[in-house]
Amino acid sequence: MTPIDRKRLLFRSMTLDDVPTIVAIEQESFATPWTEEAFVNELTNNHFARYMVMDYENEVIGYAGMWTIMDEAHVTNVAVREGYRGQGLGERLMTELQRTALLFGARRMTLEVRVSNEVAKRLYAKLGFKPSGIRPGYYSDNKEDALIMWAELPESSEVEQWYDEERI
Repeated sequence: MTPIDRKRLLFRSMTLDDVPTIVAIEQESFATPWTEEAFVNELTNNHFARYMVMDYENEVIGYAGMWTIMDEAHVTNVAVREGYRGQGLGERLMTELQRTALLFGARRMTLEVRVSNEVAKRLYAKLGFKPSGIRPGYYSDNKEDALIMWAELPESSEVEQWYDEERI
């Protein structure tokens, strides 16, 4: 694990130049990683797609994506580079994704997670996500079910507190 100074993290929109690094992180993180073509398509053709990278000292160490449709955001991907895991960076990335969803007018956020992924389920619960259903056989690699989770995003008055807490 490479320890980091969280105050030096930078969050920015994903660009096409980031795609090779994102694909490498995908391959480290998932049994059925998205392809380069999938990310290029998301960035160039999907008007609902919003993808961000987490940069540390000019290195992309994580990323997250979502689709924003009306007042809902659907999380598509969240991953942190293998050598940087275990430092709360997934939580930091998800918090930034929730903030971004608010900027795009979302009031609620949803995602799917493997029913066996206890670490991710605990993180999402900590961020206000609650189970709301199952998608049977959702994951193509082993036909594992996905747990559907939803979270209400904070009201605008709570957002200032959110930012203040992060500065501490």
